[in-house]
Amino acid sequence: MTQQRQKELTLTRLFDAPREMVFKAFTDPALLQQWWSPRQFTNTLAELDLRPGGAFLVNMLGPDGVVYPNKGIYREIVQSERLVFTSSAFEDEAGSPLLEVLNTVTFDEENGKTKLSLHAVVIRVTPEAEAALAGMKEGWSQSLDKLAELLE
Repeated sequence: MTQQRQKELTLTRLFDAPREMVFKAFTDPALLQQWWSPRQFTNTLAELDLRPGGAFLVNMLGPDGVVYPNKGIYREIVQSERLVFTSSAFEDEAGSPLLEVLNTVTFDEENGKTKLSLHAVVIRVTPEAEAALAGMKEGWSQSLDKLAELLE
């Protein structure tokens, strides 16, 4: 049985880079592959079908040697301004996600820098995936730290 609970995360970060560049880091597979994971993870694959309804897949290799697929569907794309997408992780035997999140990322220009705002709302979580929620803020924070380093 899936538990439907309203869980949210909001993060804001100021990047010393033009918003077109920050947006590109979210939409270019080669760039995304370099930062889309917590610190001790690397990404072995990043595939993006950048259009509303298009899918993405990022395979994150954990320090335990396990590959953790992160999948999603783009819902809205406004060039250099906004991305709305679902992301899911951990699947059951039937391939259904145990955790699914709706993410809204906005990119605002602020004195030559980019203010990025991330709002993530959990739309599905099973008891088996509940523990992963505890690391969602830290995981996103570390990923955005890696993005800042990439943009330097």
